Amino acid sequence: MKKLLTAQFFVLLAGTLFTWFNFGRELYDWLNDRSCTIGCPGNAANPFLAPCFWGAIFFAIAFILSALILKRFKQN
Repeated sequence: MKKLLTAQFFVLLAGTLFTWFNFGRELYDWLNDRSCTIGCPGNAANPFLAPCFWGAIFFAIAFILSALILKRFKQN
């Protein structure tokens, strides 16, 4: 079980870093009045309404929960 939780932790860590990196690039382009080159926002006028932002939020929540579960498992 520990191997599964550790693998889940690292997969969610990688996913979280990837999604926040994409959102950061999208936000940077938006703040500098450039067109978004990633293609994530579709036709969103604001990057906070784009799917990349919401995906980053959900990945972050899943990563935090995974870290808490792994910590609790290591304590027992």
